[in-house]
Amino acid sequence: MLLLTALLTGCDRRPDDVPVVVSAIGSAAPRLAARPGTSLSLPDALLTASTAQGLVRFDALGQVEPGLAERWIVIDDGRSYIFRLREAEWANGERVTARDVVAGLRRAIANPRNPLRAHLSAIDEVVEMTPLVIEVRLSRPRPDLLPLFAQPELALAGTARQQGSGPFRIDRAGLPVRLRPGFDPTRPDADASEEPEAAELVELRSERASRAILRFRERRSDLVSGGSFADWPLVEVADVPPANRRIDPARGLFGLAVTRRSGFLAAAERREAVAMAIDRAALTRDFAADWTASDTLLPDTLDSAAAPARPPWLAFDLDARRTAAQVRVAGWRAANGGQAPRLTIAMPEGPGAGRLAARLIADLASIGVLARRVPATARADLRLVDAVAPYDSARWYLRMACQPCAEPVAGTLARARESGDLAARSQLLAEADAALVRDVAFIPLAQPLRWSLVALRLRAWRGNARAWHPLNHLRRETN
Repeated sequence: MLLLTALLTGCDRRPDDVPVVVSAIGSAAPRLAARPGTSLSLPDALLTASTAQGLVRFDALGQVEPGLAERWIVIDDGRSYIFRLREAEWANGERVTARDVVAGLRRAIANPRNPLRAHLSAIDEVVEMTPLVIEVRLSRPRPDLLPLFAQPELALAGTARQQGSGPFRIDRAGLPVRLRPGFDPTRPDADASEEPEAAELVELRSERASRAILRFRERRSDLVSGGSFADWPLVEVADVPPANRRIDPARGLFGLAVTRRSGFLAAAERREAVAMAIDRAALTRDFAADWTASDTLLPDTLDSAAAPARPPWLAFDLDARRTAAQVRVAGWRAANGGQAPRLTIAMPEGPGAGRLAARLIADLASIGVLARRVPATARADLRLVDAVAPYDSARWYLRMACQPCAEPVAGTLARARESGDLAARSQLLAEADAALVRDVAFIPLAQPLRWSLVALRLRAWRGNARAWHPLNHLRRETN
């Protein structure tokens, strides 16, 4: 009876009076970026967002909440964001000032390696208005600016001497990194010398998915974060109880980008044949019953002027689609000496990638196309894109899917980026979406699969569309 109860309710809980132990799936120990705006792995992002913060940050639900800024207003028809900073301290005890924040934001935005830089192009300047007020001036309205400012890449660590403003401080470096709640000068009972309770500490490490899952199964950790489709079969093999498995309702892109438009993929109708051959329902069912399949590029309307563009073959069932695709393949073979078309698909390592590749290879074989999997870094005809959207704009989806982006789609996206009129921008995004579907530049398969293993004592953990789980929102909020 006790064994049955454990299987139904999840792994036995760790005690509540010990530090929260977190395994972030990754290949290198978590470290802070040497320069703001640097691209971050998940372990690096969790450490950065825990010890530093931007003007705003994400809460447990993936929604924007105050960070260094306690409030803000948007004026001048969306071309000016004014932030009032809260009282905060750097880790060395110095007060956070508008001058510090302005300098950090300027460095992050100017960083040529910032993965968000293309989405920050509307920012003209960041200026200090008073010691506690800054203004971000834009060349054109950007209603989606706040979620971008909440990204870990725009967290502000200050100088090497200042070392971030919380919500945590590094209590002990090494592996794992031990974090303690930061000092909050706004609390009337705050005492910088007060030692935190053990349960308020967080220990963060980076490790491979297999080791992280084993550690969790042995009750030596409370959270495994950052799982993807590539590692999901390991969770099944480890037989982790269902109560501890959590799949985020993540939104983003998971599909095949057409990276080489030659041979069989030179024509849009043959690229469409590839899209028509894939059984998306079976593909997602191979992994998890609640993994959401996708056949459109946009998950919903977002800031486009129209609903997501739908490919015309959605009007037919799978058998009819494959029959039509077989005719197109037969036409290609007749024009090429009877040779079957051959395609390469680039994707990452991992047992889940092997499972996905097997499904895609079988589906393409059903229409007469011979496909094989190649490493993610290899040149390929098709490349798997697996990314969670950092903010909710059709432009992110269209830009990420267009690899490379052919005319006239590239020009339409460029005009949408530069448009100062939100209605005109929405119309251009709708046109680009429809053009991408006609061009078959990207073949959607599903929404990104993101999973975590969560101990039952982490009552504040919440699944969300960004698949982002701040360490200060696991049990109770720190400052």
